[in-house]
Amino acid sequence: MYLILFGPPGAGKGTQAEFIVQRFGIPQISTGDILRAAVKAQTSLGLKAKSIMDAGGLVSDDVVLGIVSERLSMPDCERGFVLDGFPRTIPQADELKSILSNMNRSIDFVISLEVNNIELVQRLSGRRACSACGKGYHVVNAPPRLDGVCDICGSALLQRDDDREESVTNRLAVYDQQTAPLKAYYLSSGVLRSVDGTGSVSQIQERICSILEGQSVDNP
Repeated sequence: MYLILFGPPGAGKGTQAEFIVQRFGIPQISTGDILRAAVKAQTSLGLKAKSIMDAGGLVSDDVVLGIVSERLSMPDCERGFVLDGFPRTIPQADELKSILSNMNRSIDFVISLEVNNIELVQRLSGRRACSACGKGYHVVNAPPRLDGVCDICGSALLQRDDDREESVTNRLAVYDQQTAPLKAYYLSSGVLRSVDGTGSVSQIQERICSILEGQSVDNP
């Protein structure tokens, strides 16, 4: 089962990716993770990526695609994978299609977690973290016993700069701009499945399973 998982910041994509990995026994492929792994392993592409990053540049598509191709050719991907954070552009999607075609594979489903921006802003802007031990909280969903103070070590709770409302709104706008063309691309291919990302974690998992296990499901 070859999957791509889309989801805006705050949609719970990481939680659902972890569930898919455990439920279906396939690896999660994150471009950030495999890029760091290639750099650490000092592969030829990893060294090329490192030289670009050390110079403050952005790693080019050809390097990223080369590293993705190497990762997808590994034995643990033979039965499937869930791609997280890739592709980000139509050219990357076209190249991914070509890479998989050379392996006699194709994407089965693109799962898009859909959550409205108002709720996403509430989810993200409410996050807090302990300045000392790093324990996470949420001002509504998982508040500390004493406002602004960590339950574990008593240190102050902080809000990350990119969780402030203005930053969150900007991040969501960038996400919408990036993924809108990709959603249309995969919709035209017949593999896009939109999943309501609101409700409990288990409810969202059930919706995903309904798609991946071939049960009847609404597809807004």
